[in-house]
Amino acid sequence: MMTKKTTPLARKARTNLDFYHSPTQLRFDTWHRLEEYTSRLSKKHMRQADVAFLKTKANDAIGLLQTIENYSAFPSQDDFKLLWQLFEQQDYELLARIVARIVRALTGGIYRSRQINLRAPNEFDKKDEASQYYDEESNQQRPYFEVLFVDESSQEDVDHIRNGLRNIRRPEDQFVYDIVVVPSLEDALIAVLFNYNIQVAVIRYGFPLRSVNHLEILQRYLAKISDSDYEDTLDTERGPLLGNLLSELRPELDLYLVTDAAVEDIAGNVSQKFARIFYQQEDYLDLHLNILRGISQRYQTPFFTALRKYSRQPTGVFHAMPISRGKSVTKSHWIKDMVQFYGINIFLAETSATSGGLDSLLQPHGPIKKAQQLAARAFGSKKTYFVTNGTSTANKIVVQALVKPTDIILVDRDCHKSHHYGMVLSGAHVCYLDSYPLNEYSMYGAVPLHEIKRNLLMYKKSGQLDKVKMLLLTNCTFDGVVYNVERVMEECLAIKPDLIFLWDEAWFAFAGFTPTYRRRTAMATARRLKAKYRSEEYASDYEAYKKRISNLSDDELISLPLMPDPALVRIRTYATQSTHKSLTSLRQGSMIHIYDQDFFQKVQEPFDDAFMTHTSTSPNYQILASLDIGRRQVELEGFEMVQKQIELAMVIRERVASHPLLSRYFRFLGAEDMIPEEFRPSGIKSYFDPEKGWRNNRMEEAWALDDFVIDLSRLTLYLGQTGIDGDTFKNSYLMDKYGIQINKTSRNTVLFMTNIGTTRSSVAFLIEVLVKIATELDQEREDAGRVERRVIEKHIKSLSVDLPPLPDFSYFHQAFCPGSTQAVATPEGDIRKAFFLAYDGENCDYITIDEETIGPVMQSGRELVSATFVTPYPPGFPILVPGQVISEEILAFMRALDVKEIHGYEPEFGLRIFTEEVLSGLLG
Repeated sequence: MMTKKTTPLARKARTNLDFYHSPTQLRFDTWHRLEEYTSRLSKKHMRQADVAFLKTKANDAIGLLQTIENYSAFPSQDDFKLLWQLFEQQDYELLARIVARIVRALTGGIYRSRQINLRAPNEFDKKDEASQYYDEESNQQRPYFEVLFVDESSQEDVDHIRNGLRNIRRPEDQFVYDIVVVPSLEDALIAVLFNYNIQVAVIRYGFPLRSVNHLEILQRYLAKISDSDYEDTLDTERGPLLGNLLSELRPELDLYLVTDAAVEDIAGNVSQKFARIFYQQEDYLDLHLNILRGISQRYQTPFFTALRKYSRQPTGVFHAMPISRGKSVTKSHWIKDMVQFYGINIFLAETSATSGGLDSLLQPHGPIKKAQQLAARAFGSKKTYFVTNGTSTANKIVVQALVKPTDIILVDRDCHKSHHYGMVLSGAHVCYLDSYPLNEYSMYGAVPLHEIKRNLLMYKKSGQLDKVKMLLLTNCTFDGVVYNVERVMEECLAIKPDLIFLWDEAWFAFAGFTPTYRRRTAMATARRLKAKYRSEEYASDYEAYKKRISNLSDDELISLPLMPDPALVRIRTYATQSTHKSLTSLRQGSMIHIYDQDFFQKVQEPFDDAFMTHTSTSPNYQILASLDIGRRQVELEGFEMVQKQIELAMVIRERVASHPLLSRYFRFLGAEDMIPEEFRPSGIKSYFDPEKGWRNNRMEEAWALDDFVIDLSRLTLYLGQTGIDGDTFKNSYLMDKYGIQINKTSRNTVLFMTNIGTTRSSVAFLIEVLVKIATELDQEREDAGRVERRVIEKHIKSLSVDLPPLPDFSYFHQAFCPGSTQAVATPEGDIRKAFFLAYDGENCDYITIDEETIGPVMQSGRELVSATFVTPYPPGFPILVPGQVISEEILAFMRALDVKEIHGYEPEFGLRIFTEEVLSGLLG
């Protein structure tokens, strides 16, 4: 029996649109497929069946791309006319060459550096056409961007606008741009979400609401916006309305409004959203200059520019730092390789000077002050501080500035260790909040809202609510669990209207630059809530709410959505971010973002004192410059880079879930795994289905409704079926064999993170490595004998079944729990008291955790109290703090740990505990 030969043409292609997470991914894949189709069509002596097959495929690809490219400047619709003309004339050789040029221009970014004329016979245009894209003095390429025009225009009008703006380009222009014209409000929304190059939107008058483009993958963008926001608007309202929608989706965009109405009247109502309002587009030059000025304001980097200028000046150094200007290195006979490695500029920019055009971080008045103001604009804060020794220090600054000794703080128990030490320094009394455990993956999730409300209402009942100063939570967690920040703040403010929120966003600095994620950031939420509580609509809703809850008990309030009193509420929100973890910055570059209505009246002075306390008088200028330049980047291309970061993470998830070999051993945890059902009112279990793809992706719904969601750029890989524990997989497999670096592990998981520097090549490498490891595991099982199989099964069972339950926080010993003796006992502890009591070795003893030693002591009824922080890695946070009573659950967890690194614990000595005598003395 003869079998049909499978040719490359007949291989299975991934063309189902449901399996594309984003149109940008579809766009590039389709261009590459079209390049393949046209290249094959251009070859001679092909079978008619293959020619027919390729023509159908090429026809479909061109049609799909023409729809998608409506939202980009290159290739233009005129370029598509040429493609269709060549296709219909069957000039496949020229068609293939032109498609290849387009692909090279798109993948290599060539269209950013020259105006590409596909009708020209040569690969590149004439030099005079390319020269407009280069600065004549520096011969550097001018940064390129695109301007969106929203106008129902004919192609003739579009050409008129494009040529009019091109004709007024000047040699001294700092930037170069092209235009995209779309005809409707919905097309404008799609364009700014699809086209990363758009930096400016010019909204003209008289455009319709609806798009005629019904390509489903593009229509997904509209899921981010409720059409009730715009469906009933009048023609005259659409421009300002679109401005509001665009500023919510991409707040960094410069918006200009062109109207034929009375511009003087409109300006007074909408000027906050628009950089400028024009009357009937009177002057292209005026628009052109405004466009360039707006981009220039985002492009400026005050401190980086000042430091670069300083490094070029000849100076005589009679100050500290022999390495300044590189003198101690260039004069050396032995360390010249340092210059060879780093280059000379880093030494020219190394100085302890704060004058000469530079500035002081401790008391900024020049370029650092301006750089911080620009960062505040970019991240949506009222005020931003740069920190050069990491978010660990940023956390301590905020706590010291806002919290006095004996103030009560509600703290996420599994937060970063810097917070725990910050409690010691501040003297705060700590009420620890337990996160929900994920025992099957040896990790914690996040703190449920009912747990927070229960504690606040407890302090209210005890008469100590006035002492509760702050709620401190980690958003997102190391493992990628993201809070519903708005709901947490709103319901907590309903109980305590002036509560301060410190959101540790060490891993979430990137989130402010994509619309879905931004809604769950501290600064965006603070701004939104402040506007909400000032509205008449909210005041009316609150009055109705007051009547509904007037006779309810505290227990009933815990389970109900609460609303704060708009007459009393104060928005007091702080966020600390490790810029270097997820955006461009040198290591230890961090920021503190503030949206506090009381900051300038009550907090500025103590905050500056706390900043002085923890900040070096010799801050690293290179870190400060990198924070400045990193801010420029996110304002101009943060949206693009973060979207690509998330898309690549989606690709990794899909490839592993869809691969028959990989899915046998590996699985990325999703919402169903990491968030209990009670916290997912949307009912969404996963964003990707191996059978259905992304079509039913309801991610937007989950991010709008659920108490917790998963940051999809953080990929937790479950290893239970491999029989390899997380630490071994990280070190022996990923790092030692293949050079793949990761950070966090648990007993049976490893965490991969995509970031704005992740590339498709690195994603392909990761998939390749996982396939190699899976193949190796397959081979081991195939070669294993009966005894070896038994060992493998034992390892798998230990990682997937025999997992120790994660312990909750026990409680503080009475000697360190000032609220334990009150009529309504409260659980907060004085960590500072216990921490410094342990400085005297006479107050402490040691006890090993083996059952034979510690068991009888605990059975006797003695409370064993930790004298130190005990922090195993993983999970990486203290399971014991000073003053905490040691529980059986904590001991069971410690005995089951198979990690090598446990800070605060020496196996040969055991746990450091307080003596019975010192505890008795404290109790009197």
